[in-house]
Amino acid sequence: MRKIILGVLIENRFEEVERVQSLLTEFGCIIKTRLGLHQQAEYGEVCTEKGLLILEMVKNSDDKARELKEKLSLIEGVEVKSMEF
Repeated sequence: MRKIILGVLIENRFEEVERVQSLLTEFGCIIKTRLGLHQQAEYGEVCTEKGLLILEMVKNSDDKARELKEKLSLIEGVEVKSMEF
């Protein structure tokens, strides 16, 4: 029984939001925890377009987690890395 964590770097979260969110909804039953972060711009500016998602997958979701990783990676401007414990 492995624990899978996906890190999803989104280059332009404003442009890719619909496609990324659609996949997160499609695979929502295997996502135990979702943490969204964005890079802070320099002082006086609003937040930047880059974003980072940390996804903790439920146990025994190996195949579906790999499928989610593959589908997210197909979106231009999205990079996905995984950790397994």
